[in-house]
Amino acid sequence: MAARNTVVVPSETMTHSMGKGHMQMAKRARSVLIVLTVLAAAVACTGLPKEVLDEVNGSSKEFLIGPEDVLDVVVWRNQDLSRTVIVRPDGMISIPLIGDVEARGVTANQLAERLAARLKEFKESPSVTVTVKEVNSYNVYVLGEVAKPGKYQLKSHTTVLQAIAMAGGFTIYASKNKMQVVRNSANGDGRPHEIRIPARYDDLVSGKGELGNFILKAADIVVVP
Repeated sequence: MAARNTVVVPSETMTHSMGKGHMQMAKRARSVLIVLTVLAAAVACTGLPKEVLDEVNGSSKEFLIGPEDVLDVVVWRNQDLSRTVIVRPDGMISIPLIGDVEARGVTANQLAERLAARLKEFKESPSVTVTVKEVNSYNVYVLGEVAKPGKYQLKSHTTVLQAIAMAGGFTIYASKNKMQVVRNSANGDGRPHEIRIPARYDDLVSGKGELGNFILKAADIVVVP
């Protein structure tokens, strides 16, 4: 008996189910593609927090007085009030007649204006000049995987790369692109607020990062994991 060739023709129900399955797979694929596109765009647009950018780019390049700095305070035509003072650890200096005045965190000119305003209670139109005689408050700390971690006293503006060089460079274990600078900045209410500033070595060297090889502030801590 001759064998018969059997042809299976998909039923309407089977065809509908297969078509529906393909449509669901296509929808899932489109959904995954949309999610990946959104994530890629988010990564491309992700930058540093505004707080970090404002802190670095908005920092004054003028020297701000700090503890242990030695100041010459001259009150014109008044030798009794003129003197050399050292800024105390609490940021204050002491001047006859007016007592304690905060000197920390301001420039020499701003401090002179502050002293003159206080002296107006005792003198008519006082003229005050403040000169920084010795800079002792500009200290930074370099910690972690560097050859010579520790505290470094500086006399002029110093960048992150310069601080690393002063600390003898990286060890072989350093994760150079995970560096951070820890900085304490005052809030609007005067309370200290810690900010962590990313400092990728490749960005510092190439100059292509958002911050560049930025200048350190007094008491900054450079952390090299």
